[in-house]
Amino acid sequence: MTANLLEYIMLPEAARAGGPAPPAPSDDERIEVVVRRGDGTAEALALAPEAARAVRAVLDRLYAGGKVAVLGEDAELTPNEAAEVLGMSRPLVVRRMDAGDLPFRHVGSHRRCRLSDVLAFKAKADDQQRALDALAADTEDLMENHGL
Repeated sequence: MTANLLEYIMLPEAARAGGPAPPAPSDDERIEVVVRRGDGTAEALALAPEAARAVRAVLDRLYAGGKVAVLGEDAELTPNEAAEVLGMSRPLVVRRMDAGDLPFRHVGSHRRCRLSDVLAFKAKADDQQRALDALAADTEDLMENHGL
C-alpha cells in the first residue's frame, strides 16, 4: 500500500483566529465526538483515552498553525514521500537507503520504505542532532570560559 503525503490537512487562519485550541480534558474527563446527520439526528461517541490523545495531538498541531497527515504505521512510502516526512531531499533519502541506514524494498524498479522505518530513522537522526548541538554548546563554553 502506498501512502499519499502530498496533501496535508491545515486549519484555515480564520478558524485559528477564534482563539486557542479547545482545552484538554483532565484525567476524570473524556472527549466525546458528536455526529450531526443531515436529518437533524445526532449521536455522541465517547473516545477511548488513546484515541483522545491522538485527537488532542492533532488539534494542538492544527491550532498552532501546523500541518497534519495521518497515516497507518504499516504504510509504504516512496522516496519523495519519505523525504517530505524527514525534511530532506529525495537524493539524500536514496543515499541513506543505499547506505543501509533506511530499510527499503524494490517494487519493480521503484523503492518503497515502511513509515515505521522512516519514523525510526527520523528519531535516530533527531537524537544525533541533539547530541551534536550539545557538543557544539560545550565547545563554545570551553572556548569562551576556558580559553581553549
